[in-house]
Amino acid sequence: MPEQTALLSWIIRKAIRYLISGFIVLVIVFLVPRLMPGDPVRNLVGEDVWLSPATLQALRSEMGLDLPLNEQFIHYLLDLFSLNLGYSYHLNGPVLNILLGRIPWTLLLIGTSILAGACFGVIAGALTGWNPERWWARTLTGSSLLISSIPPYILGLAFLACFSFYLHLFPIKGLYDTPDIFSIIYHLTLPVLVLTLFYASRNLLIMRGSVISERGLLYPQCARALGIPRQIILKRHVAKNALLPVLTLIALDFGFLFSGALFIEIVFSLQGMGSLIYDAILLRDIPVLTGSFLVISVFVILANLSVDLISVLIDPRVRMGRE
Repeated sequence: MPEQTALLSWIIRKAIRYLISGFIVLVIVFLVPRLMPGDPVRNLVGEDVWLSPATLQALRSEMGLDLPLNEQFIHYLLDLFSLNLGYSYHLNGPVLNILLGRIPWTLLLIGTSILAGACFGVIAGALTGWNPERWWARTLTGSSLLISSIPPYILGLAFLACFSFYLHLFPIKGLYDTPDIFSIIYHLTLPVLVLTLFYASRNLLIMRGSVISERGLLYPQCARALGIPRQIILKRHVAKNALLPVLTLIALDFGFLFSGALFIEIVFSLQGMGSLIYDAILLRDIPVLTGSFLVISVFVILANLSVDLISVLIDPRVRMGRE
C-alpha cells in the first residue's frame, strides 16, 4: 500500500506538471502573433499580401481579433479542440492539413534515426564503459567524441559530397523517385545514417560515463564476489541503472527533433517539417509557424511523459515516489 500511494502521488505530480507545461505552451503560441509589432491581421496573412482597409476590418472581425484578449483566448482553445490550427494564406490551405502532409516524413526520418541511434549507442556505450581499457573501446569513444562535435548539417554535407557527388551511391535529393517503399528507403538511407551516427555518438558517451559510474559502486563488486559472471552483472544490473540518463537524453532529442530535421532536410532537399518551418520563416507565415511550434511542443511533452513512464518500470526508486 505505501508503494502504491507513493506511485499514485508521483503520477499526480507528473500530470500536474505536464498540464501546466502544456497550458504555458498554448499561451505562448496564442500570444506570439498578437504581440508582434504591427497589425495582427498583417502578421497572420503576411506583409506581401495587399488588403484593402475594408478587407482588413472584415478579416479582423472574422478572426475575432476585435474581441478582448481573454475572449480571443477562449475562441482559440475552442478552435484547438475542433483541430482548427488556422489558415495559411501563403500555402492556401488549412494549417492542419499542411502539417499532416509533412509530419509523417519527418517522423520517419528522425524517429528511425533516434531509435537506431539509441539502440547502438546504449549497447556500444555499455560495452565501452564496462571495458574502458580495451583498444576498441577507446577507438569507439574517440570516434564518438569526434562525431558528436560535428554539427549534423556539416556531417550531412560531407556524406552528401562523398557518397552522392563522388561515389554516386545515393541520390542527391528528394524523398523518392517513385512512391514505393524501396525508393523511399533508398533516398532516406543517407540522411538517416547521418542522424543515426550523430545520435548514437551522444548516447554512447552518456551511457559509457553512466556505466563507469555504476561499476564503481558496491553492488557490482558484491555480485562479482558471489561469482556472477561479468557479462551477467552488466546486462541484468549495471546497464539497467545506467540507462536512465540516456533515456533523459533521448527525450531531449525529441525537443531538437525538428530543428535538426530543418538542416538535414535542407541539405538533402527533403519535404518534411523542417523545410516547412524554414519556408514559413522566410515567408513570415505565422499560422504555419505557430501550428508547427504547437506540434513540436506536443511531441516534446509526449516524449518526456513516455520516458517518465519507462523510468517507473525500470527504477524502483521512482516507483517509491523518489525523483
